[in-house]
Amino acid sequence: MTSVPPPDWQLPPGVTRGLWEYTHDPALAASYDQSLAGSALLARDSQFVALHCPQPGRVLDLGCGTGRSLLPLAQRNFWAVGVDLSLAMLRVARDKAQTLGVTLHLVQANVTCLEGLADGSFDYVLCLFSTLGMIHGKQHRQRVLDHAARLLRPGGKLLVHGHNRWFNCWTSAGRRWLVGNTLQAWFGRAEAGDRWLPAHQGISGWTMHLFTRGELVRMVTATGLTIVEVVPVGLGLAGSLRWPGLLPTVRAHGYLLAAQK
Repeated sequence: MTSVPPPDWQLPPGVTRGLWEYTHDPALAASYDQSLAGSALLARDSQFVALHCPQPGRVLDLGCGTGRSLLPLAQRNFWAVGVDLSLAMLRVARDKAQTLGVTLHLVQANVTCLEGLADGSFDYVLCLFSTLGMIHGKQHRQRVLDHAARLLRPGGKLLVHGHNRWFNCWTSAGRRWLVGNTLQAWFGRAEAGDRWLPAHQGISGWTMHLFTRGELVRMVTATGLTIVEVVPVGLGLAGSLRWPGLLPTVRAHGYLLAAQK
């Protein structure tokens, strides 16, 4: 049974009407894993997580969805907590965990509102697969990162993914959007990097924030964390960028960033 949507003024912080509908559609949750099949980012960020989470510990996945990142960690004896706005996706994650015989601690919540979690509770915090970019409003995105830094223990790591704004230079539609968005931002009519997405499986009315590399780094370092690694992500089968040192700021489809407390 689909929950009754709230009026616009009661939407959670950082959540647009379209994102609310997306996260509360059981049909989308049921087909989510299948829709990701073949995505280049899947293999790349799985490798990134394995590299930066070498030892079992307490891990928190913000925007965990159906448990794609959490389940392999739970299988490696991590104490795994997932937070997502979508109850339907959390149910899929729970069912997958039961099938695998592992335990996930799942919480339905808005990732901008994590005051109920104690400081220094986790060794690792994940915010992957464009979760940060789905949050509307710079102040709300920064709040998520501030929570992540607060929740990490000393020496703990934050792993973040964001799409690259300048990748839009490669298409005529992307270039038109870049010019229009930049002009609107100069005149205070839009936030630089916010791109309205076309209807996705019948749901429209939400934005994806596209980051520059510098913007993502500045937001993370503003929390007091130290950058460990920033990896450009490509669209190849393994999600790697061929010749990563060659103009990555316009060739990368996105970035994976690791930072330490």
